[in-house]
Amino acid sequence: MPNMNPKKLPAREQAPDVRNKNFLEVSQGYDEAMAMEEAGRCLHCKHKPCVSGCPVNVRIPEFIKLVSEGKFLEAYDVVTSTNALPAICGRVCPQETQCESKCIRGIKGEPVGIGRLERFVADWNRENADEMPEKIATNGHRVAVIGSGPSGLACASDLAKLGYDVTVYEHFHKAGGVLAYGIPEFRLPKAIVQKEIDKLVAMGVNIVCDATIGKCMSIDELLGKDAGHLLGDDKYEAVFIGSGAGLPKFQNIPGLSYCGVFSANEFLTRINLMHAYDERYDTPLMPIHVTAVVGAGNVAMDAARCAKRLGADVTVVYRRGEEEIPARKEEYEHAKEEGINFHLLCNPVEILADDNGWVRGLKCIRMELGEPDEKGRRRPIEVPGSEFEMACDSVIMALGTSPNPLLRKATPDLEYSDRGGIVVKDDTVTTMKDGVFAGGDAVTGAATVIKAMGAGKKAAAAIDAYIRSK
Repeated sequence: MPNMNPKKLPAREQAPDVRNKNFLEVSQGYDEAMAMEEAGRCLHCKHKPCVSGCPVNVRIPEFIKLVSEGKFLEAYDVVTSTNALPAICGRVCPQETQCESKCIRGIKGEPVGIGRLERFVADWNRENADEMPEKIATNGHRVAVIGSGPSGLACASDLAKLGYDVTVYEHFHKAGGVLAYGIPEFRLPKAIVQKEIDKLVAMGVNIVCDATIGKCMSIDELLGKDAGHLLGDDKYEAVFIGSGAGLPKFQNIPGLSYCGVFSANEFLTRINLMHAYDERYDTPLMPIHVTAVVGAGNVAMDAARCAKRLGADVTVVYRRGEEEIPARKEEYEHAKEEGINFHLLCNPVEILADDNGWVRGLKCIRMELGEPDEKGRRRPIEVPGSEFEMACDSVIMALGTSPNPLLRKATPDLEYSDRGGIVVKDDTVTTMKDGVFAGGDAVTGAATVIKAMGAGKKAAAAIDAYIRSK
């Protein structure tokens, strides 16, 4: 008989007043007994609606049944048959709007904790089995992948499994893309990211860091279509662009150039990739004491919680109300528990500075919600005469990102949307340039890790079909 408890089993967590002073992982996950108990809540529906909600089609009921039987290694094998990064997805994917949103148990209670179970099997395998995959014999075909974020890693993994000689080019000094620079240690430990990358390398994937495609080498050079290409006879037969969306967006308000104004991307990169929180590293990050974070998405929550751990008094400023907050509910609740303040229904109009050009405050105006916009969210409207000032010595703009324009400028024969994303044919991963494929945030703009992975997997299949057809 299934476990008919209407509520999913909570994961173990650090206490809020402890975790807001350190960068250790907040969630401690399930132990074996907890995982088996939660897995027992699955009804094993005939039509498997949860699978339809997963962008990489994890065989969810199958792996959960194995967990309920204590067959954790077998469960891991099932998960990794379609998902190359389960330890990552189990931590950062918005399961509540994907697989868990389709769970039948969610109709009259809470859905099965699919994400927590996925994380469990990945962690159990790392702690108890942890075998590196064997190097796969090459089929003689070479493919280049631009970017080592989730879409690039997923594409490289699937291609390597098919025998392709894959080289991943990464702009930063460390592989992982947004997994390394964008998501804080307390949500996604970097050792876990590195472990997944190590597995790719063991499979034969070559990762080249400090390589900015569009600057040090063009796509035409990778394909051998440029007379001066650097690879000689070792050209690639196809290229996948998974370069993400790393260009920050800013409000068009006065004061953006003052000292103490950060984009969330810069702020998080300095912390996550350059270890600004670790005294053992000499990382340039100015001291912050009172911080305003503009925006309320997941990135805003990450920035706010990082600033809190650095000792700042943090306030999130958002132009809509609580119901419209785009961040995951879990991340918003964690932020509130950790002592983050929220100024809702207000919007910045100017950043204020002292005589030396350092931030001293943020001028805001109160808002009210009007009719829904094109996305169905109620449109914020300024309340005349409601301006007020809040004191702060730093402002972090967390208003989204768009694809980096560097590759766009270097590859004019690709087609681009008005928002800077690469245009692909008929909602596929095939670009207008022969042999070039693209997916993830480089196409859609900033989205989720698992959707980027889904695009990477789709690209691997398309590249395989393309090369086989030649």
